[in-house]
Amino acid sequence: MVKLIRTLADHGDDVSCCAFSSSLLATCSLDKTIRLYSLSDFSELPHSPLRFHTYAVHCCCFSPSGHILASCSTDGTTVLWSAHSGQFLTVMEQPGGSPVRVCCFSPDSAYLASGAADGSVVLWNAQSYKLYRCGGVKDGSLVACAFSPDGSLLVTGSSGGDLTAWDNRMRCLHNEKAHDLGITCCDFSPRPLSGGEQGLQFYRLASCGQDCEIKLWVVSFTPVLGFELKYKSTLRGHCAPVLACAFSYDGQMLVSGSVDKSVIIYDIGTQSVLYTLTQHTRYVTTCAFAPNTLLLATGSMDKTLNIWELDLETPCQGSTGDQQKPLIEDWSEEDVSTWLRAQGLEELVGVFQMNNIDGKELLHLTKESLAGDLKIDGYSYEREAMESWIHKKKRTSPMTNLVLPSLVLTPNRTLKMAINRWLETHQK
Repeated sequence: MVKLIRTLADHGDDVSCCAFSSSLLATCSLDKTIRLYSLSDFSELPHSPLRFHTYAVHCCCFSPSGHILASCSTDGTTVLWSAHSGQFLTVMEQPGGSPVRVCCFSPDSAYLASGAADGSVVLWNAQSYKLYRCGGVKDGSLVACAFSPDGSLLVTGSSGGDLTAWDNRMRCLHNEKAHDLGITCCDFSPRPLSGGEQGLQFYRLASCGQDCEIKLWVVSFTPVLGFELKYKSTLRGHCAPVLACAFSYDGQMLVSGSVDKSVIIYDIGTQSVLYTLTQHTRYVTTCAFAPNTLLLATGSMDKTLNIWELDLETPCQGSTGDQQKPLIEDWSEEDVSTWLRAQGLEELVGVFQMNNIDGKELLHLTKESLAGDLKIDGYSYEREAMESWIHKKKRTSPMTNLVLPSLVLTPNRTLKMAINRWLETHQK
């Protein structure tokens, strides 16, 4: 089972990130502060909150030893602090002054990576505080980064949807479109996968994005054989963009938080949902497992951070009073209709039923198509014919002659999929 043991409500704005060391919990917020708590009783430390940033703090992380805390902000800076005293150590300014969205330490504590809204990624020397190497992506902001467990690789994710792999000299090894609508977070499993030969190590990587999906990848890299990124599977369960994901300390579980306000814990071995937690009242923006203990922290735009305790020996599906939700892809058309009514979207029920939208279809709808579906007239036309109809300054439905409230054309995805399936069956 999963038990909610504490709710921290000290921030005055959205909680943007949380991180554990072996003895502390750090949180940061759009309220410009970083807060520190003791894991022994979750009391706030005397020197908390930490104040320096002049704008929202987007990310915080501990060095592997737990002695140093890093924070980064819209103000274009990454700041290092003494975790146990709160002493300000240094400020590192992103080249160009772009807002810094994410930061992470290398496993050996030698380097700190920071990624910014202009697509720049900087590798800082964590001892001298000097810029060591820098790179950049062309498509979108840098919003995610993670070092491989051996420190030989840095993987970054962009709002444009790309995963990019860098070696320890910031040379780009690989770039791949991973999430069509943009990446929000990525994380390496701390344990290497078995099967490595001749010094070749395999690592599991998770990424999540605005497409409501969590993808699992296998990464390998050696100077001789080069880099390889292989897509393995997709974890589904959320019905809205997934904003955060993180592996447990043993790599056996993955937690995710979403715009749908839920937290899902997956079993990586079976790739099944273990628990669905629904305590937060707004978007879940961050989640993290503690090292070497079964504690989980989840933060939200509701300004709170929840601390959960896991007892995996007790078979329970959900948190305090919550029941495990079925996977979205297993929803029937009626389940989708029930969900729409619960979201206050009764006007969409008829349209979705007419187009036979079940759970699998729902997962492939985009924000744009959902917005368009609010205004469609329920009939399907050839796009060229409909565009010609509209070009003749006709604002009525060709079928009903009723006035169209919008001239936005929305694809009939169900019909398109049916046509594609027929073509696959009948074409050689």
